[in-house]
Amino acid sequence: MTRADAAHLLPAVDVPRETRERLALFRDLLLRWNARINLIADSDPATIERRHIEDSLQLLPLVPACGPLGDLGSGAGFPGLVLAIASARETHLIESDRRKAAFLLEAARTLSLPHVHVHPARIEAVALPPLAAVTARALAPLGGLLVHAARLLAPGGVAIFPKGRSADTELTDAARDWTMTVERYQSRTSPDSLILRLSDIRRAGA
Repeated sequence: MTRADAAHLLPAVDVPRETRERLALFRDLLLRWNARINLIADSDPATIERRHIEDSLQLLPLVPACGPLGDLGSGAGFPGLVLAIASARETHLIESDRRKAAFLLEAARTLSLPHVHVHPARIEAVALPPLAAVTARALAPLGGLLVHAARLLAPGGVAIFPKGRSADTELTDAARDWTMTVERYQSRTSPDSLILRLSDIRRAGA
């Protein structure tokens, strides 16, 4: 069975005009800051829209209907800040790099996002309310991410992790130490990528 055959298709995400306008403001702010502190490698507005904003926005249908969200290693705000803009949900962005955390704070202030909380600290040092979902993008192998997800998720919570070609290998490696329910979704923005939605995360043998 191929990766594409094993994966569900994600529905298209349609957000209100006001949300699109706010996402455009976020993109422009990112471009201004990126010229100074190199938040991401891309500097073309169209590439940022497709490769970063749309790539993050496609996760929205996988997020539970209620409860706070947490984004691990938020960097320039992908996917956590994009999801916060689109959903107006209580969202916690964890970023240990002080310059990137400063950008996230400025973005939340500029875009009037009082529901966004930025934590300039290492993930293991942050105390959060039980989360309905955690996300992380290009942060660490799956086994390391599951350590944080298991600690931070509320009962019934889910972890949503976009992964590239290594997704199947990372799942196999993680299965040595963890049990979980795995849902696979084909990325709408990258044919070589999968999005993993994980629930019932437990240490193997627990």
